This record gives sequence, C-alpha cells and structure tokens, in this order.
Amino acid sequence: MLESYLLKKLQEKKILLMTHIVLGYPNFEDSFRIIETMVNAGVDLMELQIPFSEPVADGPVILHANQKSLAAGARVERCLDMAEKVAESFDIPFLFMSYYNILFKYGVDKFTKKMSDIGIYGAIVPDLPPEEGDAYLKAMTKNNLAPIFIFSPTTPDERLKYLASFGDGFIYCVARKGVTGKNTSFSKDLNSYLAKCRKATKLPLALGFGVKEKKDIDFLKGKVDIAVIGSETIRLVDNQGVGVVGDFIKSLKI
Repeated sequence: MLESYLLKKLQEKKILLMTHIVLGYPNFEDSFRIIETMVNAGVDLMELQIPFSEPVADGPVILHANQKSLAAGARVERCLDMAEKVAESFDIPFLFMSYYNILFKYGVDKFTKKMSDIGIYGAIVPDLPPEEGDAYLKAMTKNNLAPIFIFSPTTPDERLKYLASFGDGFIYCVARKGVTGKNTSFSKDLNSYLAKCRKATKLPLALGFGVKEKKDIDFLKGKVDIAVIGSETIRLVDNQGVGVVGDFIKSLKI
C-alpha cells in the first residue's frame, strides 16, 4: 500500500519530501498546527514520533523535543488519539516512528492492530533488528503495514540485502554514522553508498540525517526517492515558533 503510493507520486515528482514531528511537542495543539501547515505546504508523507525517554537514534534537538513532550504529559494513548485525528484529517501517508519498548509494553499485536485501525501506513523502529523482530514482522504483515528498515554507510552489502528482505514501503538510508541533527556533507562521497543501497533493494530509498535546505534536496534528486527533514524543522520551531514552518517547507520547492 505505501510502496504503491510512493511509486505513483514519483511519476509526478523527481523526489518526495518526508517530514518528522514529535507528537505533543511543543504541545498537542501546536503539533496539529505544524502537521496541517506541512501538509498544506506540499509534504508527501510524514513520520509521527511517539516520544520515548531514551531515543537512542536521535540527536539533541529531537531528544529535547521528546523530553519536553513527555514532561508535558504526552503518553502513548494520547499520541494514538492524535494520530487517528491526523490520519482522518489529511490525505497523505503517516508513519509511526518510535522505539521497541513502546510497542512491547503496549503489546505488539494490539499496537499494530491499532495502527491499522486508525489509518497509519507503517512504522520505523530503529532499535529492533529483524533477528529479534519476528513477532513484530508477523503482526505488521497481518495488518498490511510497512515495516521500514534502516541502511547506514557502515552496513555491509550482504546485510543491506538481508535487511531489505524484511522491509516494505521504502528503505530509510541514514546519510552518516551517528544520531539525527548533526551536519552532513552532501557531496560525491554519498554516491557510492547510495549506489550500494540501490543495488540491495528495489524499494524506494529515503535519505535523512542532516537534510536541511533546498540545495541538499537538489543534490539528492536522481539519487534517492525521498528526502527526509527532521531536526531542522524542530530547530526552527524552537528558535522562531510554529509560524515559520510553512514558509520553510515551501522554500524547499521540490
């Protein structure tokens, strides 16, 4: 379902834009305003992060947003309610991004059934390798949901193919080692890595970790199918407020 949507959109655009928000940050009302603004500005799909106390793949900007959201009272059930409202309100695919402890404590079967019921297309669970994810993968398949797996520049070729064999929807390629929000050099150094990623899977490729501005996205055209903006939007909200989000997304002009 997700892959077919992406392939159809890629007939219209050279590269798609995926954004990322932390549910409940700065608060739930502003979260909804940010999502609405992003959709109206032309975002193609979006990650909704359920906040977690130890988001090990995330850098300081998204970590801070997770902590603030939790401190303000964000809990899984309220995030699910928010996601249901969002999926009903806007006609783009929404994915959950969170850590496996959230699914485990909630109950994997119950969580994936809930995802399907409220119209979520898939999930990114960065701390769950397929070797430990049998119950999750079976539940995702049962509910027609896309498990999104992650490639990194240090992943061996055989491992890339192995991960891709469990994935659906698209593959999330991280641009460099480390956590979200750091600087990334968008240069020819990425070309060989992305060529390896292409060779390992027929699924669309997304690239994130350091995408900040239009020139980054322009560089990625023809190399990946989806550019991912995460920390930069949250950084702008932190520094300038919710009102700047729309102009920022429009400035990317994909």
